[in-house]
Amino acid sequence: MCDATSNDPAPSTAENQAELSQTDSKTITFVIPCYNSAEYMDHCIQSILGVGQDIEIIIVDDGSSDSTPEKADVWAQKFPQIIRAIHQENAGHGGAVMAGLRAARGKYFKVVDSDDWLDRTSRGVLLARLRHFISTGADVDLVVCNYVYEHVLTGSRKVIRYRGALPMNKIVSWDEIGLFGIGQYIMMHAAIYRTQVLRDSGLELPKHTFYVDNIFVYHPLPYVNKLYYLPVNLYRYFIGREDQSVNEKVMLGRLDQQMRVTKIMAESYALPEDISSPRLARYMFNYLMIIVTASSIFALIRGDKEALEMRKQMWENIEAKSPKMAKRLRRHPLVWGANRESPMGTAAAKQLYRLAQRLYHFN
Repeated sequence: MCDATSNDPAPSTAENQAELSQTDSKTITFVIPCYNSAEYMDHCIQSILGVGQDIEIIIVDDGSSDSTPEKADVWAQKFPQIIRAIHQENAGHGGAVMAGLRAARGKYFKVVDSDDWLDRTSRGVLLARLRHFISTGADVDLVVCNYVYEHVLTGSRKVIRYRGALPMNKIVSWDEIGLFGIGQYIMMHAAIYRTQVLRDSGLELPKHTFYVDNIFVYHPLPYVNKLYYLPVNLYRYFIGREDQSVNEKVMLGRLDQQMRVTKIMAESYALPEDISSPRLARYMFNYLMIIVTASSIFALIRGDKEALEMRKQMWENIEAKSPKMAKRLRRHPLVWGANRESPMGTAAAKQLYRLAQRLYHFN
């Protein structure tokens, strides 16, 4: 039971109305973007199943050339009330997520990459809480859970928690959040958005671009009024494969895509002017600061003329959006350290990156 491919004609108005009538008929939509994922997608899907009929799983086959399309169809045929398969021409991770968002019928929305998985016990706790929100009309806009780096090479695990930054097990507004540590930013792995919030925000992820998960969690934040921190270790983030997008060599080769994401984030909002909540504005500024720092450091690590020109263009884009925001960013110690025009500054920036690697095992 498969959805039409992207080459098929658009649905009629009547079909669109029928599709809209099914919106929110499920508690949550789990979207699994798949590109040549046949080797590991089964584990991901199995980790989501078994929690009830009020969930849906949308497998987005993003133009795969292995047996991913066939596997997706088999799963959809085996669980037709829960699983749907979408086949499309390759559009990259962002294009696959957007295809899932357009098709989602769940009240809530969660992306699970095909080489990652969910902890079963934590998943059950999450579903119970979401059902409670829906039954009581709480309309929580963003649920945050812990996630775990599972490093394949070292066998190490690093749990990212939000204690101190977010009150636990309590519906709160942005005015009640605390200070986030450098490793505590809300990543895609941690976030479960209310689907309508994503749609209302006008979220658009660029096609054929990696690292769009930062846009996914950043852009909708001003549309969130209520958030909730559920302190369970839900998401297991597989790390350490050589062809993975966060592998350092891969990231250096895709610096242009990292810079594209940085540009989109910087152009989304002038901070703090565009954000009504001072605490949210502070959080978003610090998140953007980390992205700008990372982009600068990767440009320095590459060190070639093209990379340094991309860094220069990044700053021109930020200045064009908001000279005030650019000035504040440049004054931040991390950003300043990552952009020092000297051999000593470059060495210090690289050491900072290596330290972060050892602490957080993010690639």
